Amino acid sequence: MKSSKLFAFFYCLIQAYFLCSELVFGCLVVERRALLQFRKSLNDPEGRLSSWRGSECCSWRGIRCDNHTGSVTFINLRNPYPDIVSSVEFSSHGFQSLGGKIDSSLLLLKSLEQLDLSYNTFGGIPIPHFFGSLKKLRYLNLSRAGFSGTVPAQLGNLSRLQYLDLSSRFQYLDLSSSFPPLVVHDFHWISGLSSLKFLSMNSIDLSMAETGLFQQLNMLSSLRELHMQGCGVAGLVQNLPFINLTSLQVMDLSANSFKSVIPKWFANLSSLIHLDLNNAAFYGPIPEIFRISSLKFIDLSRNNDLTHDISELLGGNLRQIETIRLVENRVQGFLPDSIGNLTSLVELDLSDNNIEGGIPSSMGKICNLEKLLLELNKLTLEIPKSLEVKGCLSDKPLQKLYLFSLYINGIGGTLPEWLGELQNLSYLDLSYNMITGLIPPSLGNLSHLTQLLLDGNQLNGTLPLTLGYLSKLEFFGVSSNQLTGTVNEEHFLKLSSLKILLISSNFLTVEFNSSWVLPFQIQNLAMSSCQLGSQFPSWIKTQRKLQLFDISNSSISGKIPNWFWDLSSNIFLLNISFNKLKGRIPDPMKISFSAVVDMRNNLFSGSIPMPSTQVKWLDFSCNQFSGTIPSNFGQLQPYIIHLSLAYNNLSGTIPSSIGYLQNPQIINLSNNFLIGSIPSSFQNCSNLKALVLEHNNLSGQIPHSFGKLVQLQTLHLSNNDLSGPIHQSLQNCTNLETLDLGNNNLNDSIPAWLGERLSALRILRLRSNKFTGQIPFQLSNLKSLQVLDLANNHLFGTIPRSFGAFKAMNSPSKVNTYLRYGYYGETYYEENISIYVNNRQQIYTKTLSLMVSIDLSGNKLSGEFPEILTDLSGLIVLNLSNNNLTGKIPQNIDDMKELESFDLSNNHFFGEIPITMSSLMFLSNLNLSNNNFSGVIPNGGQLTTFGSSAFYGNKFLCGLPLDVLCKENNVIVNDTSNNNGDDNNEKEFVDEWFYLSVGLGYAAGLLGIVAVAFIKNPWSNAYYEFIDWLVVPRKPKRLSNNTSVQKEIKFSDN
Repeated sequence: MKSSKLFAFFYCLIQAYFLCSELVFGCLVVERRALLQFRKSLNDPEGRLSSWRGSECCSWRGIRCDNHTGSVTFINLRNPYPDIVSSVEFSSHGFQSLGGKIDSSLLLLKSLEQLDLSYNTFGGIPIPHFFGSLKKLRYLNLSRAGFSGTVPAQLGNLSRLQYLDLSSRFQYLDLSSSFPPLVVHDFHWISGLSSLKFLSMNSIDLSMAETGLFQQLNMLSSLRELHMQGCGVAGLVQNLPFINLTSLQVMDLSANSFKSVIPKWFANLSSLIHLDLNNAAFYGPIPEIFRISSLKFIDLSRNNDLTHDISELLGGNLRQIETIRLVENRVQGFLPDSIGNLTSLVELDLSDNNIEGGIPSSMGKICNLEKLLLELNKLTLEIPKSLEVKGCLSDKPLQKLYLFSLYINGIGGTLPEWLGELQNLSYLDLSYNMITGLIPPSLGNLSHLTQLLLDGNQLNGTLPLTLGYLSKLEFFGVSSNQLTGTVNEEHFLKLSSLKILLISSNFLTVEFNSSWVLPFQIQNLAMSSCQLGSQFPSWIKTQRKLQLFDISNSSISGKIPNWFWDLSSNIFLLNISFNKLKGRIPDPMKISFSAVVDMRNNLFSGSIPMPSTQVKWLDFSCNQFSGTIPSNFGQLQPYIIHLSLAYNNLSGTIPSSIGYLQNPQIINLSNNFLIGSIPSSFQNCSNLKALVLEHNNLSGQIPHSFGKLVQLQTLHLSNNDLSGPIHQSLQNCTNLETLDLGNNNLNDSIPAWLGERLSALRILRLRSNKFTGQIPFQLSNLKSLQVLDLANNHLFGTIPRSFGAFKAMNSPSKVNTYLRYGYYGETYYEENISIYVNNRQQIYTKTLSLMVSIDLSGNKLSGEFPEILTDLSGLIVLNLSNNNLTGKIPQNIDDMKELESFDLSNNHFFGEIPITMSSLMFLSNLNLSNNNFSGVIPNGGQLTTFGSSAFYGNKFLCGLPLDVLCKENNVIVNDTSNNNGDDNNEKEFVDEWFYLSVGLGYAAGLLGIVAVAFIKNPWSNAYYEFIDWLVVPRKPKRLSNNTSVQKEIKFSDN
């Protein structure tokens, strides 16, 4: 017995010896050697693993061991500074980022349960296949660590794995962008992870594994979180035979392109707490996912085409919901009163939808609401005067609300007082609505307010002085209202945090003491259209952080003080336009890099100043600058996008260095005294949208190199001395909408390719040149053409019958679209064109898109008035004067219902003036003079408003307003040169007294009859029926379909 006990004792002693030989202070030797081998394969530029030395591996950084066996169970080499890694500065490795290779010595760690290598930069190496042999792994995180290639299917062998994160990219900056993303070709292996609770595959390419993807995921009954953001998945199974994902609590499928409806089976995920489907290209009605009672977070934003009635979505049992985001969809309807039942709601973002009505007063019962965003909807009702308060700790509504936006709706009414009781409010944006009335002084009680935006409303009255107590206010905007009164120092008494102040476009007068020192350092200051006094504001002198400065249209004059140019080097937007500032600008002019500089419409003189650094927008137009454009302008300003030097006194040639501009969109050098030819170097400006060189003295031909300006949308070369034909290279400019070559010496025929290739043309103006030949019928292919001006050339032949097919002229233009090109932020080139109406030149800009005009006057055209032109019911101006046209005015001329100006003068038209012309209700300019019209001038409608000049020179016309009497068998002309002058004079005298007596008698009788008519209604009816019979010409009765009616008034053949 004693021997057996002794044996057992020695046996235990031997076992302990061997066990201790494998343990060195808690660490297995074989595993310590494996870790050192693993470390050897890594790149560790920052020395993160410097503690990996000695024998106590369990105390090494990132290593944990089992307390009983000493086996390594935990390796955490996650980069501790993931945010810093995303910095460009550390894009090679990143701060404390590991790289290199992963040695298979990790297989010796038989008890390894957790492995985290996330947020490192392994340089595009593949995920090792041997990871699938780490059988005891429960946690594997390889996210954003720079792995590439195919995700190994061997990972499916990890049946104990509960957490798997393979997400491949940073949210904002991908450090492994030079390597392809991780790819999954076959997703069947995922079903082997039977213990999986967390799966994240964000930004992994799953596009080739989408077939059966969700069927495989549906087998993971333990799965609680699924993250598949931005995986390129386009397909989504609509029906599952059964739902096995009953434990799923978080599902993120955002940033994919499913292009389908949301599957109805999503509504059966009964444990779901967090659902993110934003930016996933879903469309159609939203299924009953809002009925999931456990749901706390739902984001369906930026799908664009999801629809549903908002009252149904918010009318269910959503007492646990905390966040609802439906931004940028087509959700419609009215917010329901039951919204007050969402008592757990913290964030409601319904921005950019079609929600109507207003905010229910029950909203006040949502005690925990912190964010309310309803911007970009169709709300029109005024903000409630009061809100319901029930079940909240405070008797005031929405005391936790800190972000509130109703930006761009149609909300009317006045601002309620309860806005001034939102004690935690930090951000209030009610801009661009139709709110009227005064700004409540109670807004000055919002001590936490940092941003107050009320721009673009109809607010009136003065700015409350209480706003000067908002000590945390950083952004204050009230531009584009109807505010009046004076703004002084008291309005800014305690605004020490103010950085942005926008008060433009009101009726405000700013009166600051010249010695006043502002209590803040402003960054953005916009006071456009305010009255700032007669001189440049001196109180700006202390503002050293100024970046945006807009004092345009502020009635200031004089010179800009020198001290301002010491502040200007940080300004990225300088707008001092539409004032009366004068003097010279320093050269170089200090300004920030990539700045926008707008100095147009002043009185600046001297040579063109060059900015001290490269700018993006430079507008010196409408000043008195003189001299030449610097020859090296293009080299000094290569990044300029918008250049306007128009309406100055510049001379010399256009420098060829203009071709060095790398990305110009607008170049406007019009209305100067520039000479010489147009440089061919313009061809390098391949992104040019608008080129305006009109009203100069440029000569030579249109450069053939213009054909390379394929992005060009508007080209103005009018009023120069250009010659030669329209070069055929222009047919490559297929984006052209305006082509204005008028008032030059261009010759040859009008090319047919204008109508065949330039299909986007809206405006074609070739007037006052030397074009010959016939008008090409191909111009009728221009379906967008609204203005056609070919006047004052040498064109002959007939008017093409195909002109009746101008699509844009076939119906009235009802929508006024501003024609703007070359957008850069909120700046652009606004199209304008001159159109002759009644021999007067008129410039159209704002309403140009509504103008529809054809001017073929001053040519040698022959033939008849094409009746098909009357199909152009949207035509406003038609001028065919000074040609050799003949024939009659079509009887259906009244089909041209929008006609305002109609000129057929100096042709050979004949026949009667159609009585239907009296139906042209908008006709305000008419000239039928110097033709061969005959008969009675119709009396009615607009025709009664024109004087004799509209009809003179037609010797067979008679009737008012001409001095020609119409009789049954002859025409009596009041002509003092006639041999029977005395008789005629006597007749004229009698006629004048006759008409005068009739007029006086008619007026006196009318007064009496009208007085009686007001008393006796039957008398009134009888009287006006008589007048109607007396004045309105009778239409002859139709005798038969083929029989014409002989007119009661006969005219002599002479």
